[in-house]
Amino acid sequence: MGMITNPREFAGKRVLVSGGTKGLGRATVERFLAGGARVITAARTIKDAIEGVEYVQADLTTVEGGEALAKAALERLGGIDILAHVIGGSAMPPGGFAALTNDIWLSELNLNLLATVRLDRLLIPQMIERGGGTVVHVTSTQSKLPLPESTTAYAAAKGALRIYSKSISKELGPKGIRVNIVCPGWIMTEGAVDLVKSMQATNGGTYEEARQAIIAWIGGIPIGRGAEPSEVADLIAYLASDRAAAIHGSEFVIDGGTVPTV
Repeated sequence: MGMITNPREFAGKRVLVSGGTKGLGRATVERFLAGGARVITAARTIKDAIEGVEYVQADLTTVEGGEALAKAALERLGGIDILAHVIGGSAMPPGGFAALTNDIWLSELNLNLLATVRLDRLLIPQMIERGGGTVVHVTSTQSKLPLPESTTAYAAAKGALRIYSKSISKELGPKGIRVNIVCPGWIMTEGAVDLVKSMQATNGGTYEEARQAIIAWIGGIPIGRGAEPSEVADLIAYLASDRAAAIHGSEFVIDGGTVPTV
């Protein structure tokens, strides 16, 4: 599915994408590259590198990993104009809330909240100095519609990321920095396809039956499918662009209608 992209839209812009080697992160890196940006990203293991992207091998769930990426961004690119935080994910252990150990809670918070908070703290000050920049935080519909059982810690962390985003937007707007939130539902990443396949293997039946079972578990998707990574990446790019210059402190849901309330 091709998007019409202005190859000069992000010319001269330096973009940091947190966690950009697979899934939505990779699609986001590709989208900014297509718009002419210079892009830096990190992953614990760099695989299938994209030409022209600056890579840093770092674990962003650690303090040291965040510092390594921020340092590389400032040294190699001389600063960052756009922060796109797509890092996130959930371990999904079975056994309900009581099975969520201290370690699981801490790892979910580090991955889904604190990795972003730390990079913001390291990189937004240089935006403030220049008087401009844009920040996009990716949350989840689970911050509005938390699923019980295995993803409670993930939902809580993403909920905290929403509150944090709104709070810093009040401080940063007057300083020329826009902060917005993209809130996806189910995205059809490689990981999502693997989940359908593993569900099919566990329960038997067809791939389509497994896909429908996951959609039902999520709470339904009125359009009948998850979003493509490129569709979510395009929304992130729009909010980071000058076309969205009046949009600030807002949340954009891209979930095919999953959240059933206003």
